[in-house]
Amino acid sequence: MNITFLGAAGTVTGSLTLVETRHVRLLVDCGMFQGLKELRLRNREPFGFDPASLDCVLLTHGHLDHCGLLPKLVAEGFRGEIYCSAPTKEVVKLILEDSARIQEEEAEMANRGHYSKHSLALPLYTLEDARRVFPMLRTVEPGIEAGIGKDASAVFTNSGHIIGACSILLRADGKSVVFSGDIGQDDDALMLPLQLPPAADAVIMESTYGDRLHPTEDPAVMLEAAVGNALRAGGTVIIPGFAVGRAQTLMYLLWKMRREDRLPDVPFILDTPMGADMLGIMQNHRKWHKLTPEEFEGMCALFTSNIAYSATIDTIYDKRPKVVIAASGMITGGRVLSYLEHYIGNPKTCVVIIGFQAEGTRGRQLLEGETHIKIRGKMYPVQANVVQVEGLSAHGDQNDLLNWLSKINVPGKRVRLVHGEPQASASLAAKIVDRFGHDVMAADEGSVLNL
Repeated sequence: MNITFLGAAGTVTGSLTLVETRHVRLLVDCGMFQGLKELRLRNREPFGFDPASLDCVLLTHGHLDHCGLLPKLVAEGFRGEIYCSAPTKEVVKLILEDSARIQEEEAEMANRGHYSKHSLALPLYTLEDARRVFPMLRTVEPGIEAGIGKDASAVFTNSGHIIGACSILLRADGKSVVFSGDIGQDDDALMLPLQLPPAADAVIMESTYGDRLHPTEDPAVMLEAAVGNALRAGGTVIIPGFAVGRAQTLMYLLWKMRREDRLPDVPFILDTPMGADMLGIMQNHRKWHKLTPEEFEGMCALFTSNIAYSATIDTIYDKRPKVVIAASGMITGGRVLSYLEHYIGNPKTCVVIIGFQAEGTRGRQLLEGETHIKIRGKMYPVQANVVQVEGLSAHGDQNDLLNWLSKINVPGKRVRLVHGEPQASASLAAKIVDRFGHDVMAADEGSVLNL
């Protein structure tokens, strides 16, 4: 078994790993690069292999940086099956349709506003391209070994990251390897505790928060203080929310605070159609999250969901204090940009940043104190109060990652770290060596692990 690291090596996004066995050639994830321009440009480069030669894709979960290049893969010749959990199948449809629409809209705006460097700005893929992926999706039950080709099988286990997210144990040619996917926190507010994969000859492991610990202070307390202070001062709270996972966690926490009168009675808005659709997926897959029917219904009742963009415009021009959760979480696109165009220059505005912000994203720029940010070709002064609430990330911290690895029997002691910036991967690697004595290193772009 040869494992070639083609994405998320030395960076957090663009997860893509090529696996070749005697009889099967497959990918684990096929994600989009986000953040720095030099990373985003890689989305348009050739894959480095023939998509038509692949037998299948194993998909850990539905976030864009894990599934976002599937339409490109299909457009360039892939005709195999894409294996994933049942919730992930639904999430992928939402994510890819949303991604395609955003790309089409941004290309249209760039052409209309003449701020593209190209004579004609083109989307990476269209809505039609995205929908060609859907018939290829095949669901797998967690914990059940599924045949994926000659002498090859896979076992999916809940990784606690977002609904449907899994780690994957791949067996082939008498060898086995665990792909962690993204690993959630041990005590996530919504997600059920993760399940551990069986023993394996090697582990390919994410390292997003490999160099840090989530704060010991309850993140809900930090969120309440940031939101409450802004509302009582007559301001608007804008929370760039990851539509899949964190948006629903935020809804739940804010609902609990409002139910207990810890926040003022103001409009609460969910302005991400994909985030609203995610509520239906949560409703359909209750065994994947902790909420009771009563909690779920109460949470949904508090929020007004903006579906049409005209509702977004109405909310923007509503002068009342309010709380708005709008995608995208790293402020790379989506409706949150429309809010920031109007509110980022207002000192009464509070922008609450949660979750990981990749290098080169607007979210990272705000956290680093940039005084101006560029939105749709125009620079805007940052006068709003920017608050980071740590501990609400869907990713486990260094201790969570070490705890996860400690419970997996790895006889070959081979661990390769992906999906992390260099400092994060290096820090986690040092901890793994010190604690377990494993053969561990951060995977380099294009490097190969032979089992």
